[in-house]
Parts: sequence; C-alpha cells; structure tokens
Amino acid sequence: MMLRFLTAGESHGPQLVAIVEGVPAGFDIDLAKINGDLARRQKGYGRGGRMLIEKDEVRPVSGIRFGKSLGSPITFIIENRDYKNWVKRMSADPADRGEATPVTRARPGHADLAGVLKYNLDDIRDVLERASARETTARVAIGGLARQILLPFGIDVLGYVATIGATEANTPADLSIDDLRGITEESQVRVADPEAERKIIAEIDECKKSGDTLGGIVEVIATGLPVGLGSHVQWDRKLDGRLAHALLSLQAAKGVELGLGFNAGRIRGSALHDEIGYDAAHHRFTRHSNNSGGTEGGMSTGEPLRVRVAFKPLSTLMRPLRSVDIKTKAEAVGAIERSDVCAIPAAAVIAEAVVAFELAALFLEKFGGDSLTEISRNLKGFQQQVHDY
Repeated sequence: MMLRFLTAGESHGPQLVAIVEGVPAGFDIDLAKINGDLARRQKGYGRGGRMLIEKDEVRPVSGIRFGKSLGSPITFIIENRDYKNWVKRMSADPADRGEATPVTRARPGHADLAGVLKYNLDDIRDVLERASARETTARVAIGGLARQILLPFGIDVLGYVATIGATEANTPADLSIDDLRGITEESQVRVADPEAERKIIAEIDECKKSGDTLGGIVEVIATGLPVGLGSHVQWDRKLDGRLAHALLSLQAAKGVELGLGFNAGRIRGSALHDEIGYDAAHHRFTRHSNNSGGTEGGMSTGEPLRVRVAFKPLSTLMRPLRSVDIKTKAEAVGAIERSDVCAIPAAAVIAEAVVAFELAALFLEKFGGDSLTEISRNLKGFQQQVHDY
C-alpha cells in the first residue's frame, strides 16, 4: 500500500485542496481533531494579520463515510476566507487581467526571482501565490489524517520549538510526550522553558519594531515506533532520507538533523554510538542511549525518533532589502506582502504533520493491507516474530 498526496491552490485563491491516496479502509477519521491541528498552526506569538482573517477547517468531499475511511482517495477542501478581497485580482477570467497590479520587485530569500525566470513570467504574483507557506495548511490537514492512521498502533508524534533567534529553550529531557505536549501547547511560542519564552517574545517585539523577521529550529519526536520502518537496501527507502526529503520540502526549511545531528561529526565514535542491551524479562533488545535519534542504517530502532529542522527568517521584511525591478531592471527594494514576524511556533506544527505523514507511509509499506483489520494482523505477526527472535 503506497500512501501519497497532492496539494493544490494559491495563497489568495478560493481554496486549498488536499488529495490523499492509499488510506486503507476502516480507520476512524475525526475531522474535529484535524481542525484542531489547523487551529494549532494558526497560533503563535509573532503571527501576522492573515491569521485574524482565516479560520481554517477541512471539508471532506471524498473517501470518508460515516466517520470511517473507505479505502478510496480522501479529498479535503479548505476555504480561503481572504479570497473575497482578491476575487478580481486572482480571477481565472482573462477579462479581469486589468484589475491586478503586477508585482515586479523581487524579495531576497523568496521564490520570486528564480520562479519568474524559470517559468518566463512577468508578474511575481504568479509565483509567490503558490510558493507561499499558506500551502502548509493543506499539509497540516494531511498530517492530521496521518496521525489518525498511526493512532490505533500506539504511535504518537509531537512538534515543538527548540530555538527561536538567538534563544535556545532548555527542554527538560525527562518529560513524557504527553507532558511535553501539555506544556508547549500552553506556551505562546511553543517552548517548554518559561525563561526562554520571555526572551523570545522580547526579541520578536524588537524585530517587529525594526521591520525584521526571525527564524528558528523545531524538534519533532515520535514514540511507539516498531523496529524496522524504512530499509537499508535502497537509497530512497531509508527512513532518514525520507524524513529529510519531506522536511526540506517545507517553505523556508534550510537544514535537517536526526539525533545529535551535526554534533555527531564533532565527537568520537565511543561517545556517539548507542550501546545495545537485552531485556530478558520482556524479550527485547534495548539501547543505553539514543544519540542516533531512533534510526540506524535507514531503519527505525524502536527508540523514540528525534528530528530537528532549521527554518530561516521570513523573506518579507517591513524594512525591505535591496533588490531589482524585474521589468525596468532598476535598483529597488523587495516588495512587501502581508506576513509574519516569526512563524516558528507554526512551523513546529507543520513539521509534526510532515513527519506523521512519512511515518504513516512507511508504516503502511511495512504492514500494509486494504483495511485496518488486515494491517493490525500483519503488525501483530511481526511483533511476535521480533519477540521470538
């Protein structure tokens, strides 16, 4: 069973669309929980005015009946409430072309310049609308669906903030995923460190006054994973590679690391590698540490997965950087679009959704079938095999 998705829609178009194919039959689909994830994406100190306009909710149009998946493609539509202010400017009718003023000043750091050159366009809006992080609304809905595929098998996924700007949160290492969720969801910037939260809010306020933006690093953890998701046998089947590919596809993502990540290149092997033990009472292999972040050889080890993603600051600055007008070639400053000062708390929710989808896809590849009953039977057989090894 292959789980895959497509998204469609522009930032100020009428709606976003998400199509997910490969969801087996028989899974409970709770739309309220998916909408809850969409609401989480809209929160966070430093968000802009768009979040005051939108109230993102999914409208299912296929693949779900009476609260359960049918095995056919699932389609969600998410309305863009702001579209009412852009009807003529985003119209598909050529008669409305004169209603829109072309955007010709490219923003450093955005898809603007590379996009118009690649597609031979003369209006940057033809690029920026689809390149916008508004697209991640659909991905969060897809991730919310994926979480419900993982839920019956005891797999949980959570994203939270590790760093914003110059401030790194001191996240307690002994918190359970439920406790960490409770603390970070109450934080305005999704951190588990009140002192760091105060410093981050102060820096966001400072950037807002100066017309600047802030990036940061988010961490996603997943618990309850069985050993053996992914594979060592081909490059495109490795768990690490799948996660990195998916996470780096997110707008503004610039780096991914698992476990100790880049620090693994700074220490000796004797200090890095996770020593192996055996719990005879429970008939299972154990690890004395988890520096690898829950993966070895492109496969899950059964330990908690830990992956971090670095996001650059947003490209739209209220005090724009130097640029060039693509039409006149004259020196200019980057265009200003409505934007956030800091979107890292939202990025944690988005990264969580992306990881959930990749884990669900790999889980179905390993234990797949056409129904929840069949998958459960396959998983139970594998767990017995591991127990008896």
